Amino acid sequence: MVFLDVELTKKVIVSPDKFKGLNISFRKYLTIQLFAKLGRHKSSRKRGYFLSPMYINYADDGQKNKRTNEYTFEVSFNCTTMKPCKGEILIGIVYKITTDGIYLKSGPMQNIFLSENKMKDYKFYIVEQLVFANPNRGGSIKIGTKVRFKVFKVEWIKSDGEFHIQATIEANYLGPMSS
Repeated sequence: MVFLDVELTKKVIVSPDKFKGLNISFRKYLTIQLFAKLGRHKSSRKRGYFLSPMYINYADDGQKNKRTNEYTFEVSFNCTTMKPCKGEILIGIVYKITTDGIYLKSGPMQNIFLSENKMKDYKFYIVEQLVFANPNRGGSIKIGTKVRFKVFKVEWIKSDGEFHIQATIEANYLGPMSS
């Protein structure tokens, strides 16, 4: 996983009516608005997933919108981002199982697919629940299982605004983890 410390500039809209009732500093309120704005834009192809604004470098004096009585500030800040890379080893939690494979979540990454073709020795079974099991070693993968996997392919899906990751467990020390 590549972690980056990047400098970004965003426009933040502040409503004096909403700020007036709060007992916090303006800088803190600006940071809260920045978090809210980043939460709506969770990733970019170039920088990866936005994790957290670290500190504000600069905020201009703001421009007042006479119609709405809101102020728009241009804010420069440093932000920690993470970008998935092919070949890295990660740990994810299974949240969905289909006959074709399993879907995992790992940190902010919600679209990790481990195909049945990339799970050597694991077969799909329907027991009490959907499960992929390895009859030779006795291991199984079901919803809630932690899986150590290798990133096989990373794709940026523009319409979703996030990365889709294909995973594999075809290497030593990869697969379901004992709890």
